[in-house]
Amino acid sequence: MKKFKQPANQHGKNTTQNALNKIFRFCAYQERSHSEVKTKLFEYGLGSAEVDAILSDLITEGFLNEERFAKAFAGGKFRITKWGKLKIQRELESSGVSPRNIASGLAEIDRSEYSKTLLGLVKKKSNQIIEENIFKKKNKVARFVIGKGYEPVLVWEIVNDFIA
Repeated sequence: MKKFKQPANQHGKNTTQNALNKIFRFCAYQERSHSEVKTKLFEYGLGSAEVDAILSDLITEGFLNEERFAKAFAGGKFRITKWGKLKIQRELESSGVSPRNIASGLAEIDRSEYSKTLLGLVKKKSNQIIEENIFKKKNKVARFVIGKGYEPVLVWEIVNDFIA
């Protein structure tokens, strides 16, 4: 890792070195997107040239890997919060992750697990909703699951099969 020379600030500390120490801990704690780290470095008061140099070093040293981030994010959001692929994709896009890495992250989600989770969400929500009108009930269940980021075509297929 390069040592950056920075004039001491009013507190007598090397700003860039402090930023480096903080960002190493920030990246070591959990997987981070490039844009997240870049924003954090700017918050530390660094200039564009320093931020770009540090980002480059973090990537070279293996602290920052967009594909690894996309896989960890997609897997975690699916398993823990039961998000669908559409919502995960939108969040990764808003984090500035490249389309290739988004596809790689979404590929980590097992199809059979995805279907089981979708069916489980439909069953659970269906049991929670007390509605006499079958069409209103189907609509409420479908809207809930679609809101979690599942593909509408899949959702309606399962809702129509499950709620008769």
